[in-house]
Amino acid sequence: MRALVLCIVLLVCSPALGQHSKEIINSIGMKLVLILPGTFTMGSPDEEKGRLIDETQHFVTISNLYYLGAYEVTQGQYEKVMGRSDHTLEDSRLPVEAITWGDAVSFCTKLSELPVEKTTGRAYRLPTEAEWEYACRATSVTPYFFGESNAGIEEYAWSGENSKGRTRPGGEKKANRWGLFDIYGNVHEWCNDWYGEYSTTSVTDPQGPSVGTERVVRGGSRQYTAATFRTASRGRQNPKSSVGGQGFRVAISLPAKQPESASSK
Repeated sequence: MRALVLCIVLLVCSPALGQHSKEIINSIGMKLVLILPGTFTMGSPDEEKGRLIDETQHFVTISNLYYLGAYEVTQGQYEKVMGRSDHTLEDSRLPVEAITWGDAVSFCTKLSELPVEKTTGRAYRLPTEAEWEYACRATSVTPYFFGESNAGIEEYAWSGENSKGRTRPGGEKKANRWGLFDIYGNVHEWCNDWYGEYSTTSVTDPQGPSVGTERVVRGGSRQYTAATFRTASRGRQNPKSSVGGQGFRVAISLPAKQPESASSK
């Protein structure tokens, strides 16, 4: 029997909530949505079809509000921040890909240093693996955020079955219930964590191992079959690799009090 997932979204118990907008548009036009704290079961039950041994179920508490990009970082956004591109700019609306983990971290650092972003106190970073899965699930307890099977996944994701081998602009498919587009498919997404075994006990705000050889990637890409896009499915890559179909989305850690700005809404 599928394990029940405890998911407590702290709507009332979080006094800081009223200080923050449900979504923001930053100074380069990126849209990020507010993710509320809560507790969920990370990983997959033994009976889940396609489950791998590294998906040990355990309770995880996300204790702080954070913002997560509604879309994967685009080629245009990457060039705007980095001032260069290591590959041909096909279309500014497409997700940037063939990005190393270090490239993604550098983007977050430079974005945080832009004048408007510094004024608002926004510190950009990659999401942790736990934050990624929590946001992808969006309170769901099933293998896919929309149901028990991948039937109908073409409404939500670009995969090996429908992408014709190409990435697509973000937002052409349906979002999950928390407003995240292409959380499955299109490009794999780097997480901040080193890859390692999960805890077997309840944890709060896990950051992954302190050392490792591979970084976590999540979500699958256009090169993979939709059957591999389960929410609990984990991927890993050498952080120096820059293969096609490998991109990222950004997160923001919230300061104690976030200044309001004209670019917030």
